[in-house]
Amino acid sequence: MAAVEVNGRHYRLPVRPTVIICYDGCDPAYLRRGIADGVMPHFARLAETGFLTYEAEAVVPTFTNPNNVSIVTGVPPAQHGIAGNFVLDRASGERRMITDARLMRSRTILAGLAEAGMRVAVVTAKDKLLRLLAHGLTGIAFSSEYADRATLAENGIEAVEALVGRATPDQYSADLSLFVLDAGLKLLEANAAEVLYLSLSDYVQHRAGPGEPEANAFNHAVDRRIGAMIAAGALVGIVADHGMNDKANLDGTPRVVYLEQHLNAAFGAGAATVICPITDPFVRHHGALGSFVRVYVRRGEVAAMMAAARGLPGIALVLAGAEAAARFALPADLEADFVALGDAGTVIGATPADHDLRGLAGHRLRSHGGLAEQKVPFALSRPLNAAYRKESAKSPLRNFDIFDYALNGTG
Repeated sequence: MAAVEVNGRHYRLPVRPTVIICYDGCDPAYLRRGIADGVMPHFARLAETGFLTYEAEAVVPTFTNPNNVSIVTGVPPAQHGIAGNFVLDRASGERRMITDARLMRSRTILAGLAEAGMRVAVVTAKDKLLRLLAHGLTGIAFSSEYADRATLAENGIEAVEALVGRATPDQYSADLSLFVLDAGLKLLEANAAEVLYLSLSDYVQHRAGPGEPEANAFNHAVDRRIGAMIAAGALVGIVADHGMNDKANLDGTPRVVYLEQHLNAAFGAGAATVICPITDPFVRHHGALGSFVRVYVRRGEVAAMMAAARGLPGIALVLAGAEAAARFALPADLEADFVALGDAGTVIGATPADHDLRGLAGHRLRSHGGLAEQKVPFALSRPLNAAYRKESAKSPLRNFDIFDYALNGTG
């Protein structure tokens, strides 16, 4: 059977339409509760007619960019080069959002399949991801955030609103994700693409916990659309980029360690710079507060600062940059002096002035980034073949195995 090699892994060309969905922020608890509450019947059937596990592992840091890029390249950040949503350039001192592919070191499976003659489409909720996921791709690529701006020349498609049947959604809405799925379904039904990568937003998961009405309503809507794709004859694979946890105190205030403030108070003004790689244009989601930060030491001893960080309540793990790169398969040449990870209920920030939390608007802070958000669901609408059933039992799956399992492990 024909196959394509991408980043050292081989992928069979699909024999049926294949849809891979990144269910952004879908902690396994959402699916367990949604199935128990009867709002996700199609997911419930996957365990019987396809494949479903809640024990797959995301890339650490458990943020959107490194995980989506890992999923579409089939390799960890050490190979593809994207280790956060926001970076500090050591040479220039520039802090910048990653919204393009300048730091990409690998080609994508999507580009490889397109080069092999497959018709490929990428639809993302957040436009910040589009240039990364569509890197090197000839095909359809657009975001629901800017669906009204899509052109044939730039995106390989036009009149997206007419295709989907409604206007471009607000970036802070559940419909930002549902629009992605509806667009994917329309492309599938029109036979406009044979391989689709659909990346959702975690807007709802940042606002509502498992079993809450808003979460159940959203998950039910997603489940119905997945059912429609399966009914249309597609092989559907679903995986998350990260989990999600409540990061608030009993009184509802965010549980935050402002690490840069602590370190500079202890070692002198300007001694350390903390970079929060969760930072992205969707500031209302999380106020740029996650459970993984990078620390750059300007003055003083790295070891002393690491010891000080370890002593702060809520800090679960502190690792030297080289150790973090080795443990989490991150690009060693881009790593900070050290990294700090919060526990399941704590986020880490720089200073209070660096984080605008007004966008929470009374909601409890829910976020991600640490080890507590590494477990993710991994599902396929068709059962695994014998070889992949055996392989899946050996060790935890990685979320970036989803294309391998969908294209090579079914049928």
